[in-house]
Amino acid sequence: MRITRHLSQLWEKGTPVAGHLNTYFFFALLRVLLVFVPQLGYVHPDEFFQSVEVMTGDHFRLEHTRTWEFNNTMPVRSITLPWALLRVPWSFYEFAALYARSYWKVELINSYAYLVFPRLIYTLISYSNDWCLYRICRLYGLRHEIRLLALGSCWVLLVFGTRTFSNTLELAMCSWLLWLVAESMLKTNTVVYKKEYLEEKYDKAASISERVKIWKLKNALPAHNLQHLFAMSSICVAGVFNRPTFLLFGAPMVFFWLLRGMGTRSVNFRDFNLRIGLFCVCALPALLLFIFCDSLYYQHLTVGELHMLQLGIDNFVFTPWNFIKYNLDSAQTATHGVHPCYVHLLVNMPLLFNVLGFASLVAFAQLLLRFFCAEYQLLPRFQSIVSLMSGAIFVPLFFLSLINHQEPRFLLPLTFPLLLLHAPKLVTGFSATYPFQTQHRLLRWLYERILSRQASAPHLLRIWYVCNVVMTLFFGFIHQAGIFPLAQQMSRVVATKPTATHVHLLTSHTYSLPLHLVNVPSSRVLHFNPQTHQRYRHQRDFFLYEYGGLALDTVMHKVKLISGNCELKRNGPNRLRYKMYLALPASLSGELHEALKRSNASSYLNFELLSVFYPHLSTEAFPRLQGRHPCDVDAPHWTHDDLKGTCAVEQPPNFSLSYLSRQFSSIVHQFGLALYEIDVRRKQPREILIKICLFNPQILFQFLICLALFVAVAQAGYIASPVATYAAAPAFAATTYAAAPSYAATYAAAAPLTTYSAAAVPAYSTYAAAAPAYTASVYSAPAYAGVAPVATYAAPAYTAPVTTYAAPAVISPFLKKK
Repeated sequence: MRITRHLSQLWEKGTPVAGHLNTYFFFALLRVLLVFVPQLGYVHPDEFFQSVEVMTGDHFRLEHTRTWEFNNTMPVRSITLPWALLRVPWSFYEFAALYARSYWKVELINSYAYLVFPRLIYTLISYSNDWCLYRICRLYGLRHEIRLLALGSCWVLLVFGTRTFSNTLELAMCSWLLWLVAESMLKTNTVVYKKEYLEEKYDKAASISERVKIWKLKNALPAHNLQHLFAMSSICVAGVFNRPTFLLFGAPMVFFWLLRGMGTRSVNFRDFNLRIGLFCVCALPALLLFIFCDSLYYQHLTVGELHMLQLGIDNFVFTPWNFIKYNLDSAQTATHGVHPCYVHLLVNMPLLFNVLGFASLVAFAQLLLRFFCAEYQLLPRFQSIVSLMSGAIFVPLFFLSLINHQEPRFLLPLTFPLLLLHAPKLVTGFSATYPFQTQHRLLRWLYERILSRQASAPHLLRIWYVCNVVMTLFFGFIHQAGIFPLAQQMSRVVATKPTATHVHLLTSHTYSLPLHLVNVPSSRVLHFNPQTHQRYRHQRDFFLYEYGGLALDTVMHKVKLISGNCELKRNGPNRLRYKMYLALPASLSGELHEALKRSNASSYLNFELLSVFYPHLSTEAFPRLQGRHPCDVDAPHWTHDDLKGTCAVEQPPNFSLSYLSRQFSSIVHQFGLALYEIDVRRKQPREILIKICLFNPQILFQFLICLALFVAVAQAGYIASPVATYAAAPAFAATTYAAAPSYAATYAAAAPLTTYSAAAVPAYSTYAAAAPAYTASVYSAPAYAGVAPVATYAAPAYTAPVTTYAAPAVISPFLKKK
C-alpha cells in the first residue's frame, strides 16, 4: 500500500511530460496484455485467411480454407513473409510443446495457442513503430512524450497492431522506411552544410597550411550519398510482396531519399541518377529471394527442374503483378464492395484517427490554400521533416481514393506520419497562433471559439481517449466476438464425439469461421503415427456450411437438404451417425421462429439451444428494440407461440419498470451468437403399429388378414426370388422387414394406394413415421431424384409380390415420394 501511495504521489506531483510517459507505458503494456486476454473481436476475415489460416493449417496438418488468393494457377499473395513469420516460429513452439507434453503433461497446442501465438509475433513487430517514432523525435528535437502517448493509446495499435493483418506489417515497414529516410535526410543536410562551409573557408584561406587543414577536415566528413541503401531497397521489396499497395506508400518516401541535398553545389543530377540505379541493383537479391520462394511453394518450380536446369519463364511466380492485374479489373474489385471516392477522406480518416484525423485534413487544406494564394514563404521547406510526413500522408491517400474498394485498414500506414505531425495538438489545441492572414470577424470568432489553445486544448485529449476506448471495446471485444468461442465449442464437440459420427455446422449472418481454430486433422494430407511409424489418411468428419447474409427461409431449406442427406447416410450400409448445429446471431431468433413456421419443419426438426456466446454483434443483423431473444429459446415452444423461454417484449409499450427492464434485457441478450443443435424426430415402426392397432380395431382385423395371406403365399414358395433380392440389398432388407407389418396395415387401410404424398395420408405415411426428415419440400429437390434402390426393386424378381401385396408395403420408405 505504501508503494502504491508513493507512486500515486509521484504521478500527481510529476510534470506533464512524466505523466505522458507513464501513461504511454501503461498503454504499451496493455497492448501485449490484450493479446493474452485475448481480444475475441473479429475485425475482418483477412485477419486469418490471408496468412494464419493457411500457415497454421499447413504446419499442423489441420483442416483449413485456402482462399482464391492462394490458388496455384494465379496466386496473388506472397507466401515468403508469412512463412518466415509464422511457419518458422511454429516449429520452435511445437518443439517446446513436445517437451511440455512429455515432462509436465501440459498440452500447449490448442485453439487458444492458434489464436494467441501469431498475434504475439505481430504485436512484438508493432513495437518497432514506437521505437522509430522515438528515434525520429530525438533526431529532430521534437517532443516524443505526447507523440508516444498518442501512438500507444491509439486504437489502431491496440486492435490492428495486435492482429495478423498484412496491413499491420505494412504499417511497420512504412515506419522503418520513414525512420531511415528521415535519418538520411538529416545526415545529408548536415554533411552538405559542413562541406559547403569548409569549401567557402578553403577559398578564403590565405596560407597553404590552412588550406591543407581545411582539406583534411573536408575529407574526414562521413559519406552520405548512399546511406541505408541496401536496407531501404530490401524493405521496399518486402513491402511490395506483402501488399503491392506499398508502392503508393513507399514512393514519396523513396523520392525524398533520392532528392536529398539537391539544389546545393555538392549534390547534382548525377548523384540523383546514381542513387536510382544503385537502388534498383540492391533490390535484386530480395526480389530474387521472394520470387524463388513463391515459385517453390506454388509448385511452379520443382527441385527436379532445378537439378536438370529445365527452367522457363512459366516456372516463376511474380505475385505482385498478379495482384495488380486482378485489381485493375474494376468488375472483379466490385465483387468485394464498391465505395465512392470520398470514403477514405471523409469516413475512414476520422474513423481511424478521430480528432487528429480532422486536424490533419484541416492542416492540409490550409497548406493548399497558402499554395494557391502564392504565400510560399509560409509553406514548409521541401526537404524538411514536415514535407516528408505530409507527402507520406496525402500522396497515398489521393491514389487510394481512386480505387473503388476502400476499407479503413488500407490506411493503417498513415498512422505513423499523421501522429508524428499532429499529436502535439492534443495538448496545444488546433492552433497556438492566429492561422489566417486576413482579419475578419467570422475568422476571429472561429479561432477564439474552436481553434485557439484556450478553446480546444482542454477537450481534445479527453475526446481522443474516449473515442479510442470505444473503438477498442467495439472492434476488440464485441464485433463478431462469438466466432472464436464457437470454434472452441466445435473443437470440443469433434474431440468428444463417438466414432463414425459426422459433425455438420451451419452459420448464418456471421463472418467466416477459421477452420484451423476448430483443430480438426486434415483429410487431404497424410499423417504420421509415431507409435506405429505408419502413414495414414484421416477421414473427414467435420463439415462447415457458411451462408453469410442468406435469407433464413433459404437457410431452412438448406437445413432440410443437409439433414435429408445425413439421414440417407445414417440408414445406409455404413450407418454414419451425425450431429448438426446452426449458429446465427441471437438477434435473428425471431426470424428463425418465423422461418421454421413457414417451412413446416418444426414438426420433424427439433432445434435445441445449446449456448449463447456473449458478446457478439453482427452488423448484418443489428439488435432490434422489439423481438424475441434466446433467454431459453427452443423451437417447440415457438410452435405453440406461447413465448415460453422468451421475454414477452411484444406487449404494448408503457413506462413501467417491468416493461423497460424486459426491453433492456431483450436488447442485451441480442448481443450474442446462438448455437442450436438440430435433431430429427424419429418414430419407431413398432410404436406406430401399436398406436394404430389400439385406436382402430378395423385396421387390426385387416392387418391379420393380410398377415395370414402373406404366410400362405410364403408356404407355397412364391416369394423365393424376393429373398435373393433382399440378400443383394441387406441394407434395405432390415428396414423393410421391420416396417413391413406397419406398412401392410397402412396400405390395407388407406384406399388410395396410388397416392404417395405425405400430405395426403399424414397419419399413415411411412415417410413421416420412419424418416420425418424427408418432407415433400425436401424430397422434391433434384438431389434425391432417382436413388439407386429404384433399379433394385424394379427387378423382375419383384413382379409377383408387387402385384399380390401392393408394392409400397415392401418398397424402401425413402422411395415413397416417387
